[in-house]
Amino acid sequence: MTREATLEQLEQKVLVPVVRAPSAELAALAVEAILEGGISIFEITLTVPGAVSLIESLSKRFGARALIGAGTVLTVEQARACLGAGASFVVSPGLDLPTVEHVLKQGVPMMPGALTPTEVITAWKAGVDMVKIFPCSAMGGAKYLKALKGPLPQVKMLPTGGVNAANAPEYLAAGAAALGIGSELVDAQALAAGKVDVITARARELVDAVAAHRAR
Repeated sequence: MTREATLEQLEQKVLVPVVRAPSAELAALAVEAILEGGISIFEITLTVPGAVSLIESLSKRFGARALIGAGTVLTVEQARACLGAGASFVVSPGLDLPTVEHVLKQGVPMMPGALTPTEVITAWKAGVDMVKIFPCSAMGGAKYLKALKGPLPQVKMLPTGGVNAANAPEYLAAGAAALGIGSELVDAQALAAGKVDVITARARELVDAVAAHRAR
């Protein structure tokens, strides 16, 4: 899939679950549960043990059914490994310009993290596809996103941290291009207890919240 086609999917489907888990097996279980709930884009973080192998296996297993990306990518070496495993996009919690440059040269969407206006501008000038606003909720959530979008309407933003079904419409109304959903969806306790139906239900709630917002 081309960089443009991947971006189109990200903006069309909006929801980007951030999958963190103590094992690759549990992370895969979370992906299955979320997919069952109607979300088909996944950011597999490198904090998951064996994350690169997991990205490769999920990419092969789900093929066109899902977009599998890599998250918490901090270095060029990590980015190279993830792209080699078939990652469709790359996300980072911060801004490392050599990593941004490497990913973009490979024709893959790059979404580094930034928080202040200066960081957001620096990332956008580097040619990134979206800027991950993280941790957004700690800075005031949708209100902070709206404040950033005021002087920077051209920057596509991916707020992450504290996003859930209740406030997703607020973030979209504030100008979010897509939404990063972390522990509010991938509930660590539910996952550990094997209660994947909880995760599936939350995925459905998020899908419904986005649909309701768009219907307005």
